[in-house]
Amino acid sequence: MGERLQGKVAIVTGSGSAGPGWGNGKAIAVLFAREGARVVGVDIDGDAGAVTQQIIDAESGEAITVCADVTNSADVARVVDTALATYGRIDILVNNVGVAVVGGPAELDEAAWDRLMAINIKSAYLTCHHVLPVMIRQHGGAIVNNASVAVLGWAGVNYGFYAASKGAMVAMTRTMAIRHAGDGIRANCVLPGLMNTPLVHAALTRVYGKEGDIDNLIRTRDAQCPLGRMGDAWDTAYATLFLASDEAKYITATELVVDGGLSARFA
Repeated sequence: MGERLQGKVAIVTGSGSAGPGWGNGKAIAVLFAREGARVVGVDIDGDAGAVTQQIIDAESGEAITVCADVTNSADVARVVDTALATYGRIDILVNNVGVAVVGGPAELDEAAWDRLMAINIKSAYLTCHHVLPVMIRQHGGAIVNNASVAVLGWAGVNYGFYAASKGAMVAMTRTMAIRHAGDGIRANCVLPGLMNTPLVHAALTRVYGKEGDIDNLIRTRDAQCPLGRMGDAWDTAYATLFLASDEAKYITATELVVDGGLSARFA
């Protein structure tokens, strides 16, 4: 067990996984616990959150899991109240909830826009809205938001709506970081590239060929990456760990790209 987050209390949203294997939130929650954090895992899927909790418990980590919808303000308030009642403070907030939707204004309707924006950016607004007053009182904290290299250019498919939501995430994070720098709060984004996670498997096989053909999806996306392979949940998790830790104490209002060089091809 490590000590990079020893004594810290971290809220990690989307702490479950969309399917078997390791999603970003699951890896982040487990890694944080391994590094000494007391983790408040949050997921709308109670069973998925429980799997992560069981892994942390089996490794003698310290965590609780809250089943909550982070697009709902009352649910988010309950998460924050539970964290404070259990651990007395909140040092780290990781916003990891999101969905990947292919399409833009020409292809998708208003309902798709509203759903995507609620899950991908309203959720982060709500958690920040409820957590920031706690961090301000503590005069310290670190917020890490999971965005995407889709904000930097064309990532291989039409991520019009998705890129808009993640672009809003980056803009909100930058301005929030400057606004609250004097409060001792840092805020940054991780920008993952093409990742091999259960959420990607569930959402995008149709885009890359035959629906349900995960092997084809993996081959196609691996070939798009300069390193010859997609990243995985642990690549996102270790980047998030760095930004959340005191090792990044002089880093705020920025984006850490985790994409195996993919975005260098966008120009």
